[in-house]
Parts: sequence; structure tokens; C-alpha cells
Amino acid sequence: MLQGKSIVLGVSGGIAVYKAVELLRLLTKAGADVHIIMTKNAQEFVAPLTFQTLSGNPVNTDLFNLYQEQEIGHIALADRADLFILVPATANLIGKIAQGLADDLLTTSVMATKSPVLIVPAMNTNMYENPIYQRNEKYLAEQGYHILEPVSGSLACGWNGKGKLPDPEVIFTAVESMLTPKDLLGCQILVTAGPTREEIDPVRYVSNYSSGKMGFAIAKVAQQRGAQVLLVSGPTCLTVPVGVHCIPVCSAEEMRAAVLEHYDNTDVVIKAAAVADYRSADRSVQKMKKTADRLSLNLERNPDILAELGQKKAGQILVGFAAETERLLAHAAEKLEKKNLDIIVANNVTDPGAGFDTDTNIVRLLHADGRVESLEKMSKQMVAQQLLNRVAMLWKVKGR
Repeated sequence: MLQGKSIVLGVSGGIAVYKAVELLRLLTKAGADVHIIMTKNAQEFVAPLTFQTLSGNPVNTDLFNLYQEQEIGHIALADRADLFILVPATANLIGKIAQGLADDLLTTSVMATKSPVLIVPAMNTNMYENPIYQRNEKYLAEQGYHILEPVSGSLACGWNGKGKLPDPEVIFTAVESMLTPKDLLGCQILVTAGPTREEIDPVRYVSNYSSGKMGFAIAKVAQQRGAQVLLVSGPTCLTVPVGVHCIPVCSAEEMRAAVLEHYDNTDVVIKAAAVADYRSADRSVQKMKKTADRLSLNLERNPDILAELGQKKAGQILVGFAAETERLLAHAAEKLEKKNLDIIVANNVTDPGAGFDTDTNIVRLLHADGRVESLEKMSKQMVAQQLLNRVAMLWKVKGR
């Protein structure tokens, strides 16, 4: 998503500078070309060499350094940036920008850029609550600057309150969102994810190996592209993406109830969850004891949520998943037609890099019009991007 994007990371002097180093690592790992501007005070906390090593680019520190001016220059930096990020942004830096002051390389570059600017403040809680600072922050927001609010917690100065820099992963997500086209703005998308658990007794259950990573990636990317996203998830260890509302469920019946409750007000449903096909017909109220060498379980069919959605479909775009171990295309095509889907995402879970609980996937996209697309091995977030590209086109065709 950030591949080839040019980002200027402005670092001002505060104890949270070390978090800017971790943010830089995340940005470069995602393929961004990051150029660093450090204020004089920032260099008191972390040496420029650290940022230079991680970014692969010279660190810019001095407005009047002729070498830096010749090679990059503050105007060139301002012009080439797809995004400016100020992390951490001190009260001093924010105050200068609000007053239109440009007395060093960072403030000069911010003044000269026409790219979006994301300001991530970090400071003592009393400074943050100071009405003069609050006035400056409010003014910058009114002028179109993007503000990622600090969080509450224990601060380095010993105080406990609001003013702490958000975790680098949170800032990274905000950067991704700002650089993502909002082609799904106004679209209501419901995503299901994870496994379901069907209890045998209070301590045992029937389930599968699904981690929820694919569904969570779809929810995250859809939100970044402007959609209003509802995530219905079975039990996972994953963090709900920022901006996504999540309804946690356990069993297939609970997932069915949650999905049907919101189905009529949804434009797109993407059923990435691995719903258990069967549940115990005779759930024991108490823990079952070992009394015999063999134990037979009486299982009954769970409701087919996807088929039910296909029958009730009234203009919604419906996407399903087919996790198979053999005859991938045949099974997926049958499911596509039988359940009245618009797209089905099929993968062979026995292929390396395409199974449950992996960070990558290898999928085929089968369309209702008979088209079949093959996607090579890629991250699940990239699979989500590719899938949502197709969903966005369908949504526009339907004139929603």
C-alpha cells in the first residue's frame, strides 16, 4: 500500500523520539521512501545515524547546509512528499507552525509543502491541557492539518494523563489510511472472520485452525478505503483494526444472529469466517468424565449462513470463501452457484503459504459471470486490496 510513496518524517525534540525510529522501520518495511528531517533538539535524544541507517537516505538537519540543499533542499522535500508526518510533535513545534514561523529546516519545509500533514503530538499532560496549546492544535485542524491525538498513560516526566505518543503501529495505520484512495466511501460492509467454536461441554469444543487474519485484513483495508465496516468475529488473538466496529461471537448460531441482524442495512457482505459445519447435538452441562475407552459424539448440522444470505439477497454484493484440499475450482464453482454469490475466494489450504494462520495466501477469484482470476502468493493484506478492487467495481456498477 505504501510501495513507492514518498514520505517526509519530521522529528522534533522529545523523549518519544525513540518511537519515531520504530515508525520508520514500519514505513520502510512497507516500501515507502522515507526522508528524515530532525530538529536540533531531536538530535539530543537519538543520533541522525540511526535514522539514516534505517531509511537509507541522508538525514536532513540544517537549513543552511549547502550539501543538503544541493542534493535535496527544503523546497524539493516539500514538493516530492506524498505525506509529511511530524512524530513526535512538541508543543513548541506545533506553536511555531500555528503562528506561521519558519526558522529551521523542519518548519520551513512544512510551510512550503502542499502535501497532507499528519501531526502526532507528545508532551507533558499539563502542557497538552494548556489552553494556548489547545488553541494552536484546534487552529491547525481547522486549516486542514491532520491531528492524531495522544493517548493517556504514564509519562516520562512522572505525570499520568493525556500526552503520550500513540504506539508506532497506530501511527502507521493512520498513515496507511491517509494514503489510501477512498473509493468505498459511503459503502456499508460486513465482514466475518475467524473460526466458530461449538461446545461439547463447558471445557471442550469442536472448531478449526482459522486464525481470522484474512477477515481482519479485509476489514482493515475496507475501512481505510472509506467504508463503514462491521466485523463479526469468532474467537481470535487479533487486535480489531482502528475504526472498525467488532461484534465478538463464539458459535455458528451466534454468528448467524449477528449477521442477519445487520444484513438488510449492508451493501456488501464478505464471509471470510471458517464456520464449523457441525455442532454437538447433546451438549453436556457438566464436564464429561473419562469413563470408557471410546467416546462417540452425536453431531448435527449447523445453519449454512452463506446460503441463507444468498437466498435473502436483495441487491447486496455477496462474497464467500472456499477453503479446500482437493478439486479446488470444481468445489468453489459449485459453491458460487449454489449459494448465489457474486465472488468466491478459493484457496487450497494444503499449499505452503496459503493455509490457516499464515500471513500470506494464494487464491483464485471466481466470479458469477464465469471469470476466474489467479492471484500469486502475496500478503493477506494485499489479497484484501485485490478483492476489494473487484468489490468496489461491482458496487459502482450497481449504482449504490
